[in-house]
Amino acid sequence: MATQATPVTDADTFTAEWQEWHRRQEAHLSDRHGFLAITSLHWLSETPERFDDAPGAWSTGSEGVVVVLDEGEEIVIDGEPVRGRHEFGVIAERDSVNVAWGDAVIEVAKRGGNDIVRPRHPDNPLRTAFHGTPAFAPDPKWVVSGRYVLFAEPRPTTVGASVEGLEHVYDAPGQVEFEVDGQRLRLTAFPGKNPGDLSVLFTDATSGVTTYAANRVVQVPTPAADGTVVLDFNRAVNLPCAYTDLATCPLPPAENRLPIAVEAGEKIPYERQG
Repeated sequence: MATQATPVTDADTFTAEWQEWHRRQEAHLSDRHGFLAITSLHWLSETPERFDDAPGAWSTGSEGVVVVLDEGEEIVIDGEPVRGRHEFGVIAERDSVNVAWGDAVIEVAKRGGNDIVRPRHPDNPLRTAFHGTPAFAPDPKWVVSGRYVLFAEPRPTTVGASVEGLEHVYDAPGQVEFEVDGQRLRLTAFPGKNPGDLSVLFTDATSGVTTYAANRVVQVPTPAADGTVVLDFNRAVNLPCAYTDLATCPLPPAENRLPIAVEAGEKIPYERQG
């Protein structure tokens, strides 16, 4: 098992690449229909409900989500205008459908077994006032080599969520083992955004002090054939719940609470300070 950070030879290049990565990260977060644009979170039931920031009356049941639009109301789905009654069908867990309504997007999704509606309006003050996220200066020390240990079979892992009472279930394919300052550590990994990649939720001794208390996440590229992986904690980011109470982000599994202070990556957002 590796005991040292992956060598980085050109400090200027390392810093420049991190700065560009962080710029892209913040641009994605503050996209006109990104998480900062969310104005409300609605939990659907069998009783149709209307909301101030979305058109129509919304409900859900055994056949999935339904919206009934009043006369004069229109939404656009996949480029096609929709009026009257529209059935979305059953939405799979962690899937979503984005519906256009004027300059807004209405997200219809399933989280923790519940159907939800989350309108996203570009003029939401949380988005328009956003001016970046503080972060530790990039440090090659926190680019750490490790070893990926594949489970014999993926392990269903239930974790909590930023919304009280909600749970998420992920199939964990394995764990990442690594060392920092001679201390052996291990993190359970979940499937990443791209096939073969890994996603690692964690907290550490900085959580609730200089970094967001509930969670951070680091994306890990596909392990090499021999199981070697690289964790770049400089690229540990906040989840949307660090900025808004209208997110349903997962919490790290209990074993992913690191006893060390990972002074790398994003810090507590300005929006949560004070």
